[in-house]
Amino acid sequence: MSQLLDVSILAGPTPVLMSIAGAGGLVFLLVRRSSRWWRWTVPALGAGSVLLVLSANFALGIWRPFPDPLPARILWWAGVGVLGLALGAANLAIPVEERRRIRRAAGALVSLLLVVTLAVMKINAFYGYRPTLGSVLGTIAVHESNFAAIARPQAVVASVARLPLERTWRAPKVLPPGGQVSRVAIPGVKSGFPARPAWVYVPPAYLVSPRPLLPVLVLIAGQPGGPQDWLVAGRLVSVLDSFASAHAGLAPLVVVPDATGSAMANPMCLDSKLGRSASYLTDDVPDWIRQHLQVDQDTTHWSIGGFSYGGTCALQLAVAAPRLYPTFLDISGQQEPTLGDHRKTVQAAYGGDEARYQAANPLSTLSHARFASTTAVLAFGADDHEYGPQALRVRDAAAQAGMAVTLMSLPGAHSWVIATAALRAALPVLAERANIIAPPPTGQPAARHSR
Repeated sequence: MSQLLDVSILAGPTPVLMSIAGAGGLVFLLVRRSSRWWRWTVPALGAGSVLLVLSANFALGIWRPFPDPLPARILWWAGVGVLGLALGAANLAIPVEERRRIRRAAGALVSLLLVVTLAVMKINAFYGYRPTLGSVLGTIAVHESNFAAIARPQAVVASVARLPLERTWRAPKVLPPGGQVSRVAIPGVKSGFPARPAWVYVPPAYLVSPRPLLPVLVLIAGQPGGPQDWLVAGRLVSVLDSFASAHAGLAPLVVVPDATGSAMANPMCLDSKLGRSASYLTDDVPDWIRQHLQVDQDTTHWSIGGFSYGGTCALQLAVAAPRLYPTFLDISGQQEPTLGDHRKTVQAAYGGDEARYQAANPLSTLSHARFASTTAVLAFGADDHEYGPQALRVRDAAAQAGMAVTLMSLPGAHSWVIATAALRAALPVLAERANIIAPPPTGQPAARHSR
């Protein structure tokens, strides 16, 4: 059963078979001999489907539950799904002979499901949101561990000043094969932010005694969504375990807090009328980490990162709190906090006060402040024509402000596939800054994708 749940629906034979089945279902729903069917019914259903999808897209543009515009490909497949539903209903409504009624109805229902499944699969594939059958069914492909057992204090190995952990850490003969993940509650004690449960990943080195004092990476998911997306869609455990296996069990300790409060909320990682999510991420989350985990207390080794909305948050908080987060990973983020429209954003967050908004806008801060101690890693999909250009503008502004900038252009568009690849590619840079691994020898820079 576990092998079935681990089957990829993004690549391999499964999506091909589903595409063929969905196309067959659409043909079954379309094929009729009646001239009226082709002359009136099919054109009417097609036009109605287009009108419904475009109306929904227009409504979303006004409502703005998320700032990202829907690409044409998503609208196309949404239209296919709606058309499948309409054709299925029309097939079921057509009078047929009694002996054929059950057979025709069963065929229409199966075909309807195949077409809708095809549309959903194609939309999911665009974003890379649910990579396996198990993730679609809500099964997280990791084993959740008891946090109380993980967090139990152990003897620690003292760090040697200025020496990376890989040169001072001696792994025991028996090391756990992988890290562990736990779901935890991080209350908004100071901020009052109504956060959902967070997730914590600890690498193998944290699970032995004595344990090294590891640095922290705070990761933020996109919007809409939640912290679990980094585990399910972002394959966090696989990426970190792979890095740890190559470095004697060492990797950053990762905390994935909730930065929105609900799946559709968008407080933009600000302290504003929309909530105090910035204070939650700069006060409550670090306080909780220090109180509940044995970590490297030197925040010059800490970092923050995220994908899409989370990438924008990482940029904002690294600029707003550079001593807490002197290294950040911005994957396909926006150049500034937004609800999709500047005027509406300023009005919703600050009651129209442009000065307060600009004080929280990272590009505005970067234009007049220096960040010589900050390292920025910016990543985006080469086919992401919305946020790729914004990453270039952030790169220029960050470099002008004195940051050390690494820019990664990866194959793909705005999807969790990019987020996974970017995290994997950025880990050596983050680990070097976190004092886990040594910098490459002089004259031999680490391999980096740039543009």
